[in-house]
Amino acid sequence: MDFIDLKSQQKRIRPLLEERIRAVLDHGQYILGPEVAALEQTLAHFVGVRHAVGCASGTDALLMLLMAYDVGPGHVVFTTPFTFIATAEVIALLGAVPVFVDVDPETFNLDPDKLRLAVEALKRQDASLHPLPTAALNAQPKGIIAVDLFGVCADYPELEALAEEEGLFLLEDAAQSFGARLNGVPACRFGHGAATSFFPAKPLGGYGDGGMCFTDDDAMAEKLRSLRVHGQGGHRYEHVRLGLNGRLDTLQAAVLLAKWSLFEEECRLRRNVAERYTALLEELRPDLVVQKVPDGAESVWAQFSVLAPTPDERDAIRERLHKAGVPTAVYYPVPLHLQPAFAGLGYGIGDFPVSEDLAGRIVSLPMHPYLEPDAQTCIVKALV
Repeated sequence: MDFIDLKSQQKRIRPLLEERIRAVLDHGQYILGPEVAALEQTLAHFVGVRHAVGCASGTDALLMLLMAYDVGPGHVVFTTPFTFIATAEVIALLGAVPVFVDVDPETFNLDPDKLRLAVEALKRQDASLHPLPTAALNAQPKGIIAVDLFGVCADYPELEALAEEEGLFLLEDAAQSFGARLNGVPACRFGHGAATSFFPAKPLGGYGDGGMCFTDDDAMAEKLRSLRVHGQGGHRYEHVRLGLNGRLDTLQAAVLLAKWSLFEEECRLRRNVAERYTALLEELRPDLVVQKVPDGAESVWAQFSVLAPTPDERDAIRERLHKAGVPTAVYYPVPLHLQPAFAGLGYGIGDFPVSEDLAGRIVSLPMHPYLEPDAQTCIVKALV
């Protein structure tokens, strides 16, 4: 059994994939070819924003957005510790300080109330109100990166209001949520800018790395397009800023355009799979807690994750499923504040108890659009 089945999808669109790839081979524009522009236009229209800017990865998309806001030394950016390292890594790479804020225990996303407390602690320079790295003291609060974990949009009405009150930018890390919605608004349309990933395992994934930035801001879009090509100005050898080699490959854009033909159908199929899992678990393992999808939200279910009652039970579940031939994964076993890469921030065990608890009890089950009901029944029965 596959944890993520990409083969079934490819069988459905193999002729279209080959046609798209052959077109790139024929025109030979391998860097920023016409497929990149076509993909940008298609996804911008889907999200409902003025600009989509393709880039080399979801990490580059986040990095470019921060660079567009001139984030650097002396700045603080607030984010969650319960996410993939890229979210906070890009903050630190620019010399800024990531200040972590714990998550909601039901949605696993950034908790707005705790974020307000963190902002107030920084304003007062008082780490007794909320855990703060020493490096954050006397630094300027600059922005927030919210994460749509596992395909569930963060609480953007609350986060946007807080960002406006405090004069902070708000970025949406939608690496796992492209295709999700909140109150009818598509993911990648929230905050001041958004980033998504086309890593192969994502709901819309390529056959290699890729990413995209989204914004309604014309000036930001122009800056992002410059940043992805070494800060290019009016011509190839004019550089008006320091940038990246962050372009989206034309071949990846071609693959994504082919996959786009199935995307909305596959989002519906993912939701069907999640509904079946939820019903089976309620019947056979009601002690396992499914990630909450708030009222008004539609998850794209990049992962289907449940919480076991205890860390030992999580390990026992994984072992039972392994013996039954069912793969599992743990996203994420070590919260970012306890990662060696961020040891210099001075955080410790107990600083973010919700994230630490989730990391000890969470397990993800196979999730993809082509997971058959019988297979799901076998998976859940193996949990009993």
